[in-house]
Formats: sequence, C-alpha cells, structure tokens
Amino acid sequence: MPFRAPILPSKLVNKDVMDKVQNVMDTIITPSWINTVPWNFGHAAAGNLKADEWRIMATVHLPIALISLNVLGLKVLANTLDLFSAVRLASLNNLNQRRVVTYRQYIVRYIEGIKLLYSESSITANCHMAVHICDFMLLFGSIRSWWCFPFERVIGILQRQPSNHKNGKYTVSFTAWSV
Repeated sequence: MPFRAPILPSKLVNKDVMDKVQNVMDTIITPSWINTVPWNFGHAAAGNLKADEWRIMATVHLPIALISLNVLGLKVLANTLDLFSAVRLASLNNLNQRRVVTYRQYIVRYIEGIKLLYSESSITANCHMAVHICDFMLLFGSIRSWWCFPFERVIGILQRQPSNHKNGKYTVSFTAWSV
C-alpha cells in the first residue's frame, strides 16, 4: 500500500509560514562550505529542490524557522526534529559506533511518531530502508563516500546545457592536408 501523506493543518502551509522560512533563509549567515538553496524556495519558479538542497533545508533553515514559528504542536515539532537530527547525523563526515546507534534511534523514533501522529498514513519501503542506512554506514563508512549528490549535480549541469535535441549528430569538418 503506497504512503499517503498526512493531511497537515492548513496553518502550516500558508503564506506566513513560507514568509518566515524565506526570512530565515535571508537573515542567517551560513558558512561558505554550506551550499545555497533557491532564494525563492516555496514558489513554483524555484523548481524542484535537489537532494542536497533538501538536506541543507532540513539541517539548517527549516529547524530554525519551525522552532521560531511555534505553529506546530510540541509532538509534531519533536517528531520533525527527530528526522532533522537523523539527517544531520547521517550527513557527518566522521562516523563511530555511537553516532550510528544514535542515528538509528532518531529515525526509529521519527517513524514511530509518524504512526502515532498520522494514524491514517502507512509506512513505506523508504521508511524501512531509512532504518537500514545504519547497516550501510557500518559496512561502508560515512555516507558522504557513497551518496549520489555529486552525480546529481553533474546531471543538473548537463540538463541545463543547450542542446539541438539531435543526439549523436555532430558537425565534423576536416581540413585537407597537403604534403
């Protein structure tokens, strides 16, 4: 059965909330090593966020905005912060046994919170796999060594390149050489 997204209270998705998120994005100063996200996040013109941009939103901008808004109930906020904390731990360069165990605790608590808060929703294979990411971290090390963000970035660059949509047809010219 596919996951049905929970129906959130309308006050979470109104203009005031998006204005607050955009205000946080405009006013906080982030270190130079943190990539940027579209300045017009939340508008159709911003397009779809890439996975790395979602990671930045979940670990930097959204926690600050959601805590300062105080529109979520405490249980919903705590559940959301469990997810953000799991993402943050999974994104670290250096791993140890304690960090992997803590990641698993956060993600399991997040999934259990989803079941309690949104009982009409069902858990998907993605949620199940999120629990098993800790197994891969133990086997392969930091996820930064095996994630696909660099490939996604190259694909994004290639998609923005002008094309005549004639794959494999190149204009080739040869210069005659005289001996």
